[in-house]
Amino acid sequence: MFPQTQKNIVVIGGGTGTFVALTGLKIFPVHLSAVITMMDSGGSTGRLRDQLGVLPPGDLRQALVALSRSDKLWRDLFLYRFEKGDLKGHNFGNLFLSALEKVSGSIEQAVKLAGMILDTEGDVIPVTFTQSQLCVTLADGTTIEGETQIDELEDDHERARIVHAFLTPQASANPQALRAIKEADMIVIGPGDLYTSIIPNLLVSGIAEALKASSAMKVFAMNLMTKYGQTTGYTAYDHLIDLQQYIDGAIDVVLINKAKPHEQTLTLYRKYHEHIVENNIDTSSIRVVYEDLLSNDIVQKASTDTLKRSLIRHDPQKLAKHLMALL
Repeated sequence: MFPQTQKNIVVIGGGTGTFVALTGLKIFPVHLSAVITMMDSGGSTGRLRDQLGVLPPGDLRQALVALSRSDKLWRDLFLYRFEKGDLKGHNFGNLFLSALEKVSGSIEQAVKLAGMILDTEGDVIPVTFTQSQLCVTLADGTTIEGETQIDELEDDHERARIVHAFLTPQASANPQALRAIKEADMIVIGPGDLYTSIIPNLLVSGIAEALKASSAMKVFAMNLMTKYGQTTGYTAYDHLIDLQQYIDGAIDVVLINKAKPHEQTLTLYRKYHEHIVENNIDTSSIRVVYEDLLSNDIVQKASTDTLKRSLIRHDPQKLAKHLMALL
């Protein structure tokens, strides 16, 4: 039995994980706000950012499509990726948002206009309007700048553990993001790549402080698999500890998958040094909800998509059901 009065849920992240969470939650009688990372620098988004000087549109696009109530044609159009010619690898939605930013004068206005076209239910909120780059410092003292450089590691290379993440230049929070966090009844962090989809939001000035001050239940939706070069060899506890250091221990509940993917798919992941996230969190220190969150769908990546994508994903309905049960 779910609450009958409308509650405010904020989902913080970016990419496929946030898309999945929003897709599942939008069928419930809640008001959704998606606070989205603006540090993406890879693929179509990175090319547009470098060549046009626009803010990164890719994660915003996915959130807009997730919350869209428009015809399937519009949703498919915003997800369409060109396969030939000079536009090969570009996503139509990214091009559209970048053009809207140029015409309207701001990414904020571009998101509003795109939301009207896609008939979105809920708010898609860029975490910042500052042009900033994600950087990490490794245990061996090396510093890596740029989200895509952090995210895309060659399979035969090893990398020291990430010990610190920061932004250059430092970014200030979008006031709308701070308002959404303040008014939230539940804040969902993740799922998504820990250091390239989730933590970049928390590094923006004002966000971590707003999370700590919020009376909302704060839920960490744990990733299904480790990420090579970011969370290699991590357990659930390792993910939680790394996250908590950026928000001063604000998480109340951790939601973890207990279902096992097909062995054939796991074998493919092991080839890339990635494994199931093992649940080893001490339940005496924090609440842990351990449920089947796994999607049975087979993910197929576009041939022109140059970025590595997750093949094992959360099921939108399962994830949303267990989040709503916490509300």
